[in-house]
Amino acid sequence: MREIVMREAVKKESVKDESVKDERLNKWLSQMGVCSRREADRLIQEGRVLVDGCPAVMGQKVSPGQTVVCNGIPVSWETSGRPEPILLAVNKPRGIVCTTSSKDRAENIVEYLKYPERIYPVGRLDKESEGLLLMTNQGDLVNKIMRSGNAHEKEYIVTVDHAVTAEFMDQMAKGVYLKELDVGTRPCRLHKVGEKTFSIVLTQGLNRQIRRMCEACGYHVKQLVRVRIMNLCLGNLKTGESRKVTPEEYRELTRLLKDSTSLPVRHGGQ
Repeated sequence: MREIVMREAVKKESVKDESVKDERLNKWLSQMGVCSRREADRLIQEGRVLVDGCPAVMGQKVSPGQTVVCNGIPVSWETSGRPEPILLAVNKPRGIVCTTSSKDRAENIVEYLKYPERIYPVGRLDKESEGLLLMTNQGDLVNKIMRSGNAHEKEYIVTVDHAVTAEFMDQMAKGVYLKELDVGTRPCRLHKVGEKTFSIVLTQGLNRQIRRMCEACGYHVKQLVRVRIMNLCLGNLKTGESRKVTPEEYRELTRLLKDSTSLPVRHGGQ
């Protein structure tokens, strides 16, 4: 009788341990280096994630032993583990998208790079924008950098269709009300670079924010290039090329992110 009781106790403890390992599917896919939590949510909504052969649902949890397939590719508990950290700086070309959604009908950045390990973009640059894009397999890093509340700087060089005036610069710097989003933008820093070109530093990531801000001020963006994310700069990286972030850059990035929250947030590209 005592042996039976002990076996039952061990069994219950084992079940308890297993339940502790349950993880929200979107978070788990992020930890496995498959995609960001936001991208995982989108894939789940589109029915492109299966758990034990059945379409996953939002908020679903998964446990060791369950079979997970994302975009037709099995994601293994045994072989994935938490992957070695990868962080790349990429100069995204114009015409490449940062989402894997089929509705974009354009080559996405993952397909373009053909990197041998699973990585995904930190935030987005829209199809017509170019410049610095970070690619990683670290979900928490994505959320810490992109969460609007953390107010991390991103710098862009923008060319517009009219001469950049002092009035335009002042209006942009103070913040612009975006009617279509029903929100006012945060104050930001601007610097005139050329007759029709300026740099802008944002701590916000609203959908197509710079383009919308310019349009609200009567301007149209002709070229938009992101040149910096926090301490990471585009530098001389050629269009379409990528490089690994250096240990020194990564240490400084980690220092800057020390007090940032990793709670996921929805964000948009420029």
